Amino acid sequence: MKILFQGDSITDGNRYKSKSAEWDKNHQIGHSYVYIVTGLLGMQYPERGFSFVNRGVSGNTAKLLADRWQTDALDIAPDVLSVLVGVNDCLVGSARPIKDFSASEYEENYRLILSQSLAKNPNLHIVLLEPFAYPEIQKAEASSPSIRRAILKSEQRIVRRLASEFHAVFIPLQALFDQAREIREPEYWLWDGTHPTEAGHALIAREFLKATNRIFQTEAVI
Repeated sequence: MKILFQGDSITDGNRYKSKSAEWDKNHQIGHSYVYIVTGLLGMQYPERGFSFVNRGVSGNTAKLLADRWQTDALDIAPDVLSVLVGVNDCLVGSARPIKDFSASEYEENYRLILSQSLAKNPNLHIVLLEPFAYPEIQKAEASSPSIRRAILKSEQRIVRRLASEFHAVFIPLQALFDQAREIREPEYWLWDGTHPTEAGHALIAREFLKATNRIFQTEAVI
């Protein structure tokens, strides 16, 4: 079973991307939640033959995902597709003179990549992770936190709706991080309001593994 992780910097995890670095097996997955998920699944189920691929790219929006989808998704031909994207769409959209609070471009491109993937593999398992942030501490001066929060909420509704439409596993994350800040300060989980710390990535990984037991036919590993 081949599992493909797609998204932006939160998924990327500073993984090595050049062809010349492919020999270095320690740095292909990066150090995001993907590293934790793949490590735990690979450790507990070595006989299952899981194959993990990370194609997250820092700075990506849904449009940039769509632009590289043929090479970085369709050609890889995964059995399971995991997508987490949205925070960059939110930051870009909130900085425009005319705001799109419906996040229509985001939805259009997100729907496109999912449609293409299912057309290529009708049996594809899809996992959609909800975009999340702490807008009030984000390092973004081009817009107000209230505007970013409004756009982000639109994206969250879109991802939930797409998950239902494409029969995907939906993993809610905003409420998870909102609850976590009741235990420790926001920067403990998302150090700049956007990017998770090690603890933040572990939260995502835990939820991912809980939500995908049916797909991988595994018991909980954490």
